[in-house]
Amino acid sequence: MRFARNDEPGDGTPVIRVLVADDHPIVRSGIVALLGAADGIEVVGEAADGAQAVALAGELTPDVVLMDLRMPVLGGSGATAAILTADPRIRVLVLTTYESDDHILGAIEAGASGYLLKAAPQEEIIAGVRSVAAGQTVLAPSIATKLVQRMRAGSPAAPALSVRELEVLRLVSDGRSNPEIARALFIGEATVKTHLQHVFEKLGVSDRTRAVTRAMELNLL
Repeated sequence: MRFARNDEPGDGTPVIRVLVADDHPIVRSGIVALLGAADGIEVVGEAADGAQAVALAGELTPDVVLMDLRMPVLGGSGATAAILTADPRIRVLVLTTYESDDHILGAIEAGASGYLLKAAPQEEIIAGVRSVAAGQTVLAPSIATKLVQRMRAGSPAAPALSVRELEVLRLVSDGRSNPEIARALFIGEATVKTHLQHVFEKLGVSDRTRAVTRAMELNLL
């Protein structure tokens, strides 16, 4: 993680620095208050539209951007793509009221690491921020279901993944980190990375989130 200051909570764990982007002031204030009260999370900036989110992400280099989708000037998907083009290390977690197929796919294609709904329990939102900051993929259950239904409706031929590659991919879809996958499968972290690289190559993707969604498209998960 990257920090503008050397902030750490009392136990020495690095603070997750979050930028909140939402055009509704009351909603944004509620999100900021929720995250500000959570241990190990610091809200370092607020954006009222997508363009401001892109500018602040470049200035503040947060660990996570909590991104709404429908915003003025520049929408959330466009802002996500611009932020990640400028700094791929930043993680974007979509938090929105919209769950149409086009919204979901647009955000995922733009590079978002997760997609949650504002109606989710508060603890789920906080857990989502922590998971995304740790490099994991987060999808609300209803979003995952929609993806599966849409992708399986017209699935192209799937590439041949080995049994081990499929095991690793399933654990990635469960939100497991590389060390957790290594422990679960009794293999080394380097081996996990090798399997993931093979999965990425076979699926034609470049990150964990897209690997999961692409596997859903191909009816592998």
